[in-house]
Amino acid sequence: MCRHLVYLGPPRPLAALVLEPEYGLLRQSYAPRDMRGGGTVNADGFGVGWYPPGAGLPTRYRTERPLWTDQSFAELAAVTEAGALLASVRTATVGMPIVSTACAPFTDGHWLFSHNGVVRGWPGAVAPLAAALPVTDLLTLDAPTDAALLWALVRHRLLAGLPPEAALAGVVAEVAAAAPGSRLNLLLTDGRGVYATAWSHALAVRTEPHAVTVASEPHDVLPGWTPVPDQHLLMARPGHVDIRPIAELATATRHTASHSNSHTDSHTSVTVTHRTMTEFSDATENHRGAE
Repeated sequence: MCRHLVYLGPPRPLAALVLEPEYGLLRQSYAPRDMRGGGTVNADGFGVGWYPPGAGLPTRYRTERPLWTDQSFAELAAVTEAGALLASVRTATVGMPIVSTACAPFTDGHWLFSHNGVVRGWPGAVAPLAAALPVTDLLTLDAPTDAALLWALVRHRLLAGLPPEAALAGVVAEVAAAAPGSRLNLLLTDGRGVYATAWSHALAVRTEPHAVTVASEPHDVLPGWTPVPDQHLLMARPGHVDIRPIAELATATRHTASHSNSHTDSHTSVTVTHRTMTEFSDATENHRGAE
């Protein structure tokens, strides 16, 4: 299992987001509060991806060393600011390699991705799903791990033109069916919006007028944190959050794929804001234009 975090908002030092919070990722690397039986420490590496001001693409720092041992990152984090960040600390599943390339975030273009959880029955349970991918996608995996394969499955859907929420929901539904008992908390950002699934593990969100934070565990005891219900998907940007059942989104995606000329408005939001996916996408585009 792992712990992960996305922050979108006014630029802040990386240290203020990753190292300094009382219960932040640094603390979660050696004393997590809500692992739900998925281990006791997250000491098999970490990674941080952020979007430098004025840059279109993210940059990353990944290592197999525990977060609390890396003085070089601490020095970098103290003098580097970002308004969009994805960070993760890792516990390697037994049998999987402890190497920097196995640490999230995984990336392609403007996307950053992380997985908190485990695919049960690896690798056999998901071999048929992997076999459906282009061979080059499998040959270029960052590492022979469940997280890297999940990213390949998500990326394949994104490149095919699916919206991010549909890509995540579809992958979670397929992997959960193929590998029952899996924990599939996926986290995806393009630096403008964040998309996350809660599937058999903890996830929380805090929204402020100009910021949003999504995290495996609340990193402080301040009010405003809201647990994401199990088997739900979150879509958020600064000031707005929408949470939907994954089964509903996955079904809608299959229906659209099978009946591309049909349309349904039957989905019901369960969150603090009642916004359709179209409204959310339009609002995100307007946010981009405002920048």
